[in-house]
Parts: sequence; structure tokens; C-alpha cells
Amino acid sequence: MAKETGAFSVYGAVGNREDLINRIFDISPTDCPVTMAIGTSRATAIKHEWQTDVLATHTADNAHTSGEGYAYTEPAATVRPANYTQILRKTIKITGTQEAVDKAGRASELGYQASKRSKEMKRDLEASVTSNNPSVAGNDTTARKLGGLRAWLTSNTSIGATGSDGGFNTGTGIVAAATNGTQRALTKALLDGVIKSCFVNGAELRMLSVGPHNKQVFSGLLADTKVAQQRTNVSGDGQMTIYGGADVYVSDFGSLNVVANRFQPERNAYLVDPDYASVAALRNTRIERPAKTGDALNWVIIEEKTLRVDNEKAHGVVADLETS
Repeated sequence: MAKETGAFSVYGAVGNREDLINRIFDISPTDCPVTMAIGTSRATAIKHEWQTDVLATHTADNAHTSGEGYAYTEPAATVRPANYTQILRKTIKITGTQEAVDKAGRASELGYQASKRSKEMKRDLEASVTSNNPSVAGNDTTARKLGGLRAWLTSNTSIGATGSDGGFNTGTGIVAAATNGTQRALTKALLDGVIKSCFVNGAELRMLSVGPHNKQVFSGLLADTKVAQQRTNVSGDGQMTIYGGADVYVSDFGSLNVVANRFQPERNAYLVDPDYASVAALRNTRIERPAKTGDALNWVIIEEKTLRVDNEKAHGVVADLETS
């Protein structure tokens, strides 16, 4: 039905105030399980180095005769792994007018964008740390790049057909990327095999980090043990609660916290001992304010960090998993 003749409508009015609430809704995730778990350390050069060693293989036959002469064996030298620091940055350029006007959801455009870019940097670091990126030494025209966790792992790995591990090369000083193999489904047997390898090599695993798809696959693996079929009893007409996920896996060699990681490669399931890895910072995150150019304000958020894998035998990976 048409409006009454002579009635003044909102469609013809001038000056009605807008209805814009003073909030901005952003549910972009910022949880970064691996970098949060392994913690931080300090780097003092662009090439960050440390040392690893290993005991001789044990024997049940260390027995000698009375009066036997001594035989000496030269001990093996330590290994000196290294990773390169990577410069991560985000830039912000805001006109003076945009900073001055009255805005909904934020008082300062610079402050809002700085907060947003800082969260983006956090996600970028998690993606780099959990990647299969090889390390890059860099030069004046090539950016340095840290070697990601998958590239480091060679001792406790399960890989698909045609795949191969990368690892640290003592000759070149570079961490090589792993070669992707044929993808396959995550199974309990694959997972338990790598967990056993980690235990034999001395690891004390505490975390299993998987992508969203394989978190659901993992929960389904335990259905036969009724972990994925537990129910909470209720009284009266209340609704029943059904637990379909598994957040802790009690393996034969210890308990693992199982986390879904949105930022790691879905094809890799990482087994981590957080005591033997860290994010080493040459420059912690900070905001720099370059010179003003024209009628605009310039900010840069910058940090320089690398992944230190204290001993790659402390971690494992089930690689080349299906991603959907």
C-alpha cells in the first residue's frame, strides 16, 4: 500500500542520522599453537648457530678381560646446525585527513591498523615456522629466509611414496626443503610409528599439531576405542551432550596435547617436544616511524626472527597427508 498523501517520508528526508554502531567485528583467528608452545630465545647474528651431539649406541657386551690393554677410539665431533633470521614486516600509510576525521569503531586509524597488522605478523611467523621452506642465506638482492620445521625433520618421519626428507646440510650450512610425496590418509599406525621413533631417539613429546581437516580425521581414528562416542548423561528432558573430538592422546610413550593449527601446512602432522625448539629473535617486534611523506603518516611494524630446532630428533612428522 502506498504512503498517505502529504506524508513526509524518510526517502525524501535530508539530515536523518546514520545508524552505524561504534564497533568493528573481526573473527580472523590469531591463535598460533606451535610458536606459543616452543617459546622464545635470543639471536645475536643473522646466522644463528648451536650444537648437537649424540651418545654412542648402547651395547650389552661392554666386557673386558683382566689386564687387557686399553684401546682408544676418537670421539665424534659435535654437529653445528644453523638457521638464518628472516625479516618480517607490515607497512601502514594513513592520510592526515583519515586520521583526523571522526570514525566509527576506532578513535585512531593508525592505532587500529597497527593492531591489525601486528596480528597479521603473528600469523605470518607461525606459517613460516611450520612451513617446508628451505633456509636462504640471502644477499643484497635476495631476502634471507628461515628454514621451516618440516624442512628440518629427518630422523622421525613418515613420508608418502616418492617423497624424501630435506634436513640440514653441514657442507652448505643450509636447510633443504623436503620433497612432497604421494598423499595418504592419516592413520593411527602412521602416527604411532613416528611416536615410537621419537621415543627411541630420546624425545619426550607433548604436542601433536595438525591442520583442521586432519584434526577431524584424528578424532575419527579413535572411534573404535569409544573416545569419539562418549556421552554425558542428563536427567529429565535435558539434551544429551556427545563428545566427538579428542584433545589428548595417551600414547604408549606419553600423553600428547592435540591442537588444530590453521596456519601450518595441512599435509603435515607435527609431533613436538617444546623444550627443544624456540623462536630466536634478533630484533623483537617494534613499530618504526619513517619520515612523513606528503600529507600522510607512515608506520612500519618490523621484526627479525628465526626457528631454532635444538635437536631435530626431539620432533617428528607424519607428512604427505590428505588435506580434504
